[in-house]
Amino acid sequence: MALSGLRVLELAGLAPAPLCGMILADFGARVVRVDRAPRSAVAADAQGRGKRSLALDLKRPAGAAALRRLCRGADVLVEPFRHGVMEKLGLGPEVLLQENPRLIYARLTGFGQSGKYAKSAGHDINYLALSGVLSKLGRKDENPYAPVNLLADFAGGGVMCAMGIIIALYERTKSGKGQIVDASMVEGAAYLSSFLWKSQNLGLWNRPRGENLLDSGAPFYETYKTSDGKYMAVGAIEPQFYEQLVKGLGLDSNKLPSQLSFSDWPKMKKMFASIFAQKTQTEWCSIFDSTDACVTPVLSFDDAASHQHNKQRGSFIKNDQEEISPRPAPLLSRTPAVPSFKRDPFIGEHTEEILLEYGFTKQEIAKLHSDKVIEFSKPKANL
Repeated sequence: MALSGLRVLELAGLAPAPLCGMILADFGARVVRVDRAPRSAVAADAQGRGKRSLALDLKRPAGAAALRRLCRGADVLVEPFRHGVMEKLGLGPEVLLQENPRLIYARLTGFGQSGKYAKSAGHDINYLALSGVLSKLGRKDENPYAPVNLLADFAGGGVMCAMGIIIALYERTKSGKGQIVDASMVEGAAYLSSFLWKSQNLGLWNRPRGENLLDSGAPFYETYKTSDGKYMAVGAIEPQFYEQLVKGLGLDSNKLPSQLSFSDWPKMKKMFASIFAQKTQTEWCSIFDSTDACVTPVLSFDDAASHQHNKQRGSFIKNDQEEISPRPAPLLSRTPAVPSFKRDPFIGEHTEEILLEYGFTKQEIAKLHSDKVIEFSKPKANL
């Protein structure tokens, strides 16, 4: 795989950092999740695919020293804590990069490593708010709303951090040096929205939220309920696609207002809604599937995994626990990701093998264990 041989240490955290680590693992990196000891009952990481787990108490000097030693043999460290936490533990980039100048030290936080909010708590919705993006999301006459925690946590956080790591690794092939990746979810979400910022002069966003072309204002860029309580998604922006939408709905475009007549949009929406409500989702699919009307079914997770198109591409995979999840993307032609089909690791499941791999002796490991700096967790056999 593309990243085989790469050694990554991911300090356990919530949603964004685990996605970053999983992306690297999916594409071949050897990712060690450094979990907290003493451990909580269950790992909070639902994105542990392909990772191994080491349980280590970083608050103890011996635990911090163990991580320092691990970092000497690692290519990448991913840490998800607020600004100053790693420095307090004696594990800041100044220390670790001095000991391993090739280390990519990735810091994935909501607000970044500097600025007024660098030490403040927050979640996806807060980062999205500060980026300006949240102000654009929502329907007419409603409060702005965040589309679950996808944009800041995962797109602006986990994915952007993974991209930063890959860029820094590529640069290292030329300079031989590591560097710090300061991945702020506020800035990641803002960067993701560059089109919104740079298209302001095009007139796409002149109207209030929820009344524009792409934010649920237009009748031809909207979701509609079907007679069986499901939904269809419509994205017929270009005139030639809009014409096919209108035709599929059984309407005559010559008898309708102009597609871009803003004042007629609310009336057109009601008309489209009443027509979509007359047939089931399956019936609408049979009408639109072979056209370029840009009309598709809104699929549940179960339906998405079993949809013909997705099945033909193998877009979803099943692990040995029968859990379904998306296949890693994008698809590389020569060195595609080969995701692990094993269950996610238990906290501390691989503590001993990882420490041995990184050069610790059995005696050193026994001492760390007796001092309760590390923990082991062997999976119990299912009887």
